[in-house]
Amino acid sequence: MGKLLTEGSVSMKIISTKRNTLTHVVLIIGAIIMIVPFLWMVLTSIKTLGESIQMPPKIIPSQIYSENYSAVMKILPFAQFYINTILMIVGRVVGSVLFSAMAAYACARLKFPGKNAFFGLVLFQMMIPGQLFIIPQFLIVQKLGLLNTVSALIIPGIVSAFGTFLLRQFFMGLPKDLEEAAKLDGCTIWQTFYKIMLPLARSGMIALGIFTALFAFKDLMWPLIVNMSIDKMTLASGLASLQGQFSTNYPQLMAGSLLAIWPMLLVFIIFQKKFIEGIATSGGKL
Repeated sequence: MGKLLTEGSVSMKIISTKRNTLTHVVLIIGAIIMIVPFLWMVLTSIKTLGESIQMPPKIIPSQIYSENYSAVMKILPFAQFYINTILMIVGRVVGSVLFSAMAAYACARLKFPGKNAFFGLVLFQMMIPGQLFIIPQFLIVQKLGLLNTVSALIIPGIVSAFGTFLLRQFFMGLPKDLEEAAKLDGCTIWQTFYKIMLPLARSGMIALGIFTALFAFKDLMWPLIVNMSIDKMTLASGLASLQGQFSTNYPQLMAGSLLAIWPMLLVFIIFQKKFIEGIATSGGKL
């Protein structure tokens, strides 16, 4: 009997090892597939134009051609692009986190007439493609006289239906005893929200901030619509000007892309723990 149990445990260990090995193989293949475009961008950025369009494709350049970086920095004002992008990201992150947290707390913990209908409108807004809002947003910005300004880049992102939905999950997962204890201590609704509930939703706010920063960073259409001057463009919209109608210098385009994405890579590397924690704990109650 003991021999059968031993053989059974050994066979289970073998099966478990095979499953783990298969899982790791699949994950490694997926990681390779995802990292290949990034490596191709890096390698193309140090190629000559001839090598970049050579057929069959040449993977490793014969020599490092670093002049692409200096050339693209002379063509485009990258310093101004960085400033515009940072201002847009900071404005959108602060506005989105602040207003989404207040709306999410109201939808999750407060009782007022039409609460479910209001949250239904938030969910409905998430279902509509963002392109449908471009014309109304443009008309609003135009009426405000903010065309071709950095403020025009920030305004559409200071309110986030996704952020309201995400933070609502956090607030609904917090125990009601905290609010009852705060009420007994004489706290107002604002004090309860600001001093007790908001710090407990820090992981969710960090995750929302990272999401908002990523969405703002890769926003291309809106900056191209509201800003016509090259000095008011962001990194994404500025790089679009390197795409020619009939021909494109791909090494310079890849060099500019690499110069544009390294801040976001750095932000993700620094905050990846909070990012994963925020996503993992956001699946509370609906």
